[in-house]
Amino acid sequence: MTAPTPSEHDPYYSRYISLVSSDDIVSTLAEQIETTLALLRGAGFRQEPGKWSIRQVVGHLSDTERILSYRALRIARNDKTPIEGFEQDDYVRHGPFESCPLSSLIDEFLQVRQATLSLFRHLDPDAWVRTGTVNNAHISVRALAWIIAGHELHHCTALQQKYLSPKL
Repeated sequence: MTAPTPSEHDPYYSRYISLVSSDDIVSTLAEQIETTLALLRGAGFRQEPGKWSIRQVVGHLSDTERILSYRALRIARNDKTPIEGFEQDDYVRHGPFESCPLSSLIDEFLQVRQATLSLFRHLDPDAWVRTGTVNNAHISVRALAWIIAGHELHHCTALQQKYLSPKL
């Protein structure tokens, strides 16, 4: 399978899709688990003023992946009902992330990713190319899978560049 074409998603999502270099999206999603978990478990983080905390970023990754996977499920099952958008800042603002141990949020992220992998591993070829409407834009199941992977890469890169405390 190859990456989605621009006609399969809103142009906004190109910023995530372009970060994924492999055409084997299920393997990419599986391989990301270890890389992301190693980053989150092994690093000391500092919070930048006015930015989300590391807990909020991890919670955001889980929330967004749940939402994108739900969208993929509905479209894969040929549900033609338009799907609404969501406001990520509201989800972070009203999430319980600051009161949860980081280790708990990391475990939750792992569970969400395992559920995502289970969904994508069992899709037939027709389901991957089905399209639907999300937030008034056309999107394919294949594009949603690439967006999930690219979204994670985007945030992991930001964490490495902006939040990691230098190791002494």
